[in-house]
Amino acid sequence: MNEPLILVVEDEPQMRRFLRASLTGHGFRLVEAGTVKEGEVAAATHNPELILLDLGLPDGDGIDLVRRLREWAKMPILVLSARGREADKVEALDAGADDYLTKPFGMQELLARIRVARRHAQGAGAPSDPVVHLGALTIDHGRRVVSKNGVELHLTPIEYRLLSYLAQHAGRVLTHRQILQEVWGPPYAGQTHYLRVYMAQLRRKVEDDPARPRLLWTEPGVGYRLKLPDDLPPA
Repeated sequence: MNEPLILVVEDEPQMRRFLRASLTGHGFRLVEAGTVKEGEVAAATHNPELILLDLGLPDGDGIDLVRRLREWAKMPILVLSARGREADKVEALDAGADDYLTKPFGMQELLARIRVARRHAQGAGAPSDPVVHLGALTIDHGRRVVSKNGVELHLTPIEYRLLSYLAQHAGRVLTHRQILQEVWGPPYAGQTHYLRVYMAQLRRKVEDDPARPRLLWTEPGVGYRLKLPDDLPPA
């Protein structure tokens, strides 16, 4: 019983069969639910390592379930939905989902997202880690120092807070609103131009080629993601 346990909240029998066959074949155990109510009960009863959640459920919206789970649960929630609009992605992520994958999707991409979510849950870049290594980049939270290939980078206080927040949630998509509220404060939640300016400045300092970033990725219309080392594209 050492295999990781995943809760699948999905009402379509065909999709559940696909996920069951694919994920059990890759060493996962599954618990299944077909409604919001069943999903909430299963999450509390089984305490899964990760939740795969459809949004269009027969007794309610999956986003409401995300909000309810986030009142007590910390396990990663990966949304699998046919809703591909940016607004839907932003709403799910702002509600507390860790990632969003639009149907149809490939199993290899889903497995990669699951790996990232599990690493994030295991504490990659958590504030309790005094020193975080992200490829050539090192963030020393205790000294508030960032270095690249051993050379200290001179970051402004906001640039440091921005990078530190992204690193604390490495691998996870963070929406513009989430980042602005955390780094600048709630009054700035709608000032996306601030974020664009500072992200451009930060990329110039930490990326080898700011025009082709490998570490600080844009999720168009949604927000940003700091890539974990194992998920960085080839140089």
